[in-house]
Amino acid sequence: MLVYRGFSQAAPGATVLTIGNFDGVHLGHRALLARLTAVAATAGLPAAVLTFEPHPREFFAPESAPSRLSTLREKLELIADDGVDLACVCHFNASFAALSPEQFIERVLVNSLRVRHLIVGDDFRFGARRSGDFALLREAGEYHGFQVEAMASVTLDGERASSSAVRDALQAGRLEHAARLLGRPYSIDGRVVHGDKFGRQLGFATANIRIKHERPPLQGVFAVEVKGLPGGPLRGAANLGYRPTANQVVRPLLEVHLLDFCGDIYGAHLNVRFLHKLRDEAKFPDFDALKAQIARDVEAAKAYFQL
Repeated sequence: MLVYRGFSQAAPGATVLTIGNFDGVHLGHRALLARLTAVAATAGLPAAVLTFEPHPREFFAPESAPSRLSTLREKLELIADDGVDLACVCHFNASFAALSPEQFIERVLVNSLRVRHLIVGDDFRFGARRSGDFALLREAGEYHGFQVEAMASVTLDGERASSSAVRDALQAGRLEHAARLLGRPYSIDGRVVHGDKFGRQLGFATANIRIKHERPPLQGVFAVEVKGLPGGPLRGAANLGYRPTANQVVRPLLEVHLLDFCGDIYGAHLNVRFLHKLRDEAKFPDFDALKAQIARDVEAAKAYFQL
């Protein structure tokens, strides 16, 4: 998948386009992408996505913005997996936020992305103060020569598939429900880095994974699957949080103890899939109590996997 940043470079040709934040790339997003790629294949044109970095809510109200489900890299990888040919990442800043709907259509959609067919969600709004709507897009399409269609929301047992619904499920520890809304287990990517070897001192060596999520949408201890190593996916028990008992950290840390595994994996880029929550993160009175709890966590993970 080709990735463009900004609008200084026009797309190489006409496109079939969709627009959105695509945080988490859940079932609703995937239905939109499936329609996008189907229309693009019929038209013989590349399927293109316009997305934003940072998330607009992070720009307008960073203190109250929700946790990110996916980093930009994770989001682009998921979009590429769904067959998209081209992604344009728009830097969401003050000048972009000030574009009128008409300026957005002419500068971005027509001149830069050369849209021939546009597919948007049924709640799509755009332009300064979110003043542009579907009716304005359809009118502009008639003038500039591109088609516009809206996709209805996807529901699952009466619940709308949305990033907010996924986020709520993860925060509540309902990982299986989050996986249904996503169409796959929730996962986080990161690279294995050297840590303080504290887990090894307790008898449970862990892979310390550097993640870019400053406020991940879930915390606690989990049964996980890990992809990215030979012979995988591998199973494990993971702690995602701030390690309150020893060497408390400021940024969230993801530590994974791989079950029945021994090897040097420093530098590996891993994908950790969160399958089941075992417990909340907790502060223990001493290291012996922590060590005993980790042993119980490992056994609970093994029981989940029926090992």
